[in-house]
Amino acid sequence: MREHNGKTYLENAPHDMEELREIVAILHGSEGCPWDRKQTHESLKKCLTDEAEEVLQAIDNKDDENLCEELGDVLLQVLAHCELARIRGAFEFRDVVQMLSEKLIRRHPHVFGDARMPETEEEALALWRAVKQEEKRQRQAKDC
Repeated sequence: MREHNGKTYLENAPHDMEELREIVAILHGSEGCPWDRKQTHESLKKCLTDEAEEVLQAIDNKDDENLCEELGDVLLQVLAHCELARIRGAFEFRDVVQMLSEKLIRRHPHVFGDARMPETEEEALALWRAVKQEEKRQRQAKDC
């Protein structure tokens, strides 16, 4: 077994999100996999599309075991893109987590804020869309 950063990674040991992020960073690092090191956002586009399609197939087939595996493959794509962005200094996985968390809180003012709770899923979706439209308007105003 080869150590990386003083740690040995074993297939059948328990793993968490931080360790998964470490594994992806190792794969893309100087002593990682030659294939992974060569990837770019552009070269991974087809992989992301293929993995998303495989998730849809698992859902259609009501195959939970395959769905679990394919969701992992989509997560790998997210982590790989985050690692590529981290390497070039653009952003990191934690920035994606932060941005998504903020968006979910902002777009659910009926859950996390003082807005009235929608009575139907249609009303909830309309509220989501209204908040999203306001975000777009604010971005456009900022760009001017």
